[in-house]
Amino acid sequence: MCGIAGLIDFNSSKKVNQEILKKMSDVIIHRGPDSDGLWISESKECGLSFRRLSIIDLSENGNQPMQSSDGRYHIVFNGEIYNHKELRSELEKKGYRYHSNTDTETILYGYIEWGINLLDKMLGMWAFAIWDDIEKELFAARDRVGIKPFYYYYNNNIFVFGSEIKSILQNDFIRREINFSELTNLLHFSMTSSFGTIFENIHKLSSGHYLKLNNKNLEIKQYWSPLSKFNGYTEINENQAKNRIIELLRIAIKDRMMSDVPFGVFLSGGIDSSLNVALMSELMDRPVDTFTVGFKDLVKYNELEYANLIARKFNTNHHEILIDNKESFEVLDDVIWHTDEPNGDPVCIPLYFLSKLTKESGTTVIQVGEGSDEQFFGYDWIIRDLKINKIGKIFNYIPLFLKKFLYLSLSPLLNKNGYYIISEYLRRLKDNEELYKTGSLRFSPVHLKYLYNEKFYTLIEKPNKFIEILYNEINKYYSRADEMQKMTYLELRHRLAETLLMRVDKITMAHSLEARVPFLDTRIIEFVMSLKENIKLPNKKIAKYLLKKAAEGIIPNEIIFRKKQGFAAPIKEWLRKDWYNEVYHSLINSFFVKENFFNIDYIKKIYYIHMQGKFNFQNEIFILYILNLWYKKYIE
Repeated sequence: MCGIAGLIDFNSSKKVNQEILKKMSDVIIHRGPDSDGLWISESKECGLSFRRLSIIDLSENGNQPMQSSDGRYHIVFNGEIYNHKELRSELEKKGYRYHSNTDTETILYGYIEWGINLLDKMLGMWAFAIWDDIEKELFAARDRVGIKPFYYYYNNNIFVFGSEIKSILQNDFIRREINFSELTNLLHFSMTSSFGTIFENIHKLSSGHYLKLNNKNLEIKQYWSPLSKFNGYTEINENQAKNRIIELLRIAIKDRMMSDVPFGVFLSGGIDSSLNVALMSELMDRPVDTFTVGFKDLVKYNELEYANLIARKFNTNHHEILIDNKESFEVLDDVIWHTDEPNGDPVCIPLYFLSKLTKESGTTVIQVGEGSDEQFFGYDWIIRDLKINKIGKIFNYIPLFLKKFLYLSLSPLLNKNGYYIISEYLRRLKDNEELYKTGSLRFSPVHLKYLYNEKFYTLIEKPNKFIEILYNEINKYYSRADEMQKMTYLELRHRLAETLLMRVDKITMAHSLEARVPFLDTRIIEFVMSLKENIKLPNKKIAKYLLKKAAEGIIPNEIIFRKKQGFAAPIKEWLRKDWYNEVYHSLINSFFVKENFFNIDYIKKIYYIHMQGKFNFQNEIFILYILNLWYKKYIE
């Protein structure tokens, strides 16, 4: 796991120099404190820089940038390729001679041998860039589900990229400006889209995409999606399905134990992390190192009891840390710096302390449970939206004038009392929009008309336009996708990649810690996407039904069948008490209020409703506050 950055300048000015490349790598030293490196082409058109966190082949042979034996190709790579030994064997048979034991060298030779087809062969997580010094062409790719980030700037024939946006911003010719279209996506989804960032002119290479750049054009293409390998439903029964899931998960966990440094598991006490511990312990001749975080003052948010149950059952080497509102508030500034963009998920806070504990305990690689809930429908709101979709089908038979009447009659009352989400569903039904968009809805279009001042109303449609792109992707791969496939697709392509996985990557790497995600093994995703709805969720009532059945006999029933709590932070209470003064005054005195972008009266209203306990606006208030901190840190 590392940090990569680079600069390509096709102009005669040739901005590539050692000083700027060093600045771009030094600002992300937390991603790779073990060594650094840089390379500049003889023509000064391309420069690559690198920070290394040594995990595979700890010798100097694994340092980057790495080059081919003839000096034509140069690579910087962030991630892990779990089947690199098998690919290495193939390449060695074709005559390639290795100088290290790294997966980086396998990617380099694999690209030389197979070109873009290499992406279909690799299993793992990656963001890499390869410069061809003969063709003067850059090839870069991000892994299938977006575990690793890749940001870039492209303007006036200059291309700048990095694992983190702060590397790109080291270039003085890049202005720090707000991308207001993506700001609207952020407020709506609690994250920016899969393609843009909140910084004007700085973009993301989306998950499952690659790019090619030369002095004539930039070409970006999608090489994989959650439905790209779908060839029809798998005709198996429930028992066969659950057995296959555990079989694939065992393989995924074993593959992710590839490491020359100590590794462990984040243990929450839920099904996902408990399965990680149970299946990893089968493969180890020493106790698994496990790590858990809890809260000192609001113990109802804690899952320590269940984490300890698993720790005792599997005899793990267990570590815990307890945090409170004061120290949580104090790290927000640091969290904002590391996430680059405002991340609307408060879990960044406990994750920060958990990552710090893990690294200080001597562990460098950690397995996490992300990706399970999205595939096996582990959220209450997914079950809710499946039911709402049924209602939506009934509404299709209602005349348009009656839909409008219902919306116009009910929405004012709903909005007045803070029930914006219900009002938003009525609006979608009225406008014949897709009902499901995200599991992390913050400010809906109904909200935004209250939050924005009128001159910015044109931005409100931006989230809908983005969702249309994703639904068009679904139709391209499988036009008859069922509701569960659509929901999983949207979650994997957007919320998971750009909120959950980015919080994991940025916060763990803030402490020089590598996170691995076995539930997002491509083989698991493609298998689960091939299952019929009645296998995954037979009665649409029991969340995570299939995984719970698969886990029986492996982890205790007290874990499998307890009410889902989830990894969370108690900001609802903190915003009402301990954080109130600072957060409230920050919101009403923010740049966005002073510049008449946000409506101060609406902000006061939702905070008042939240304080009175009439409605929970914790997520909306939190994203506004994080946005303010981001503005002060990066723009002001």
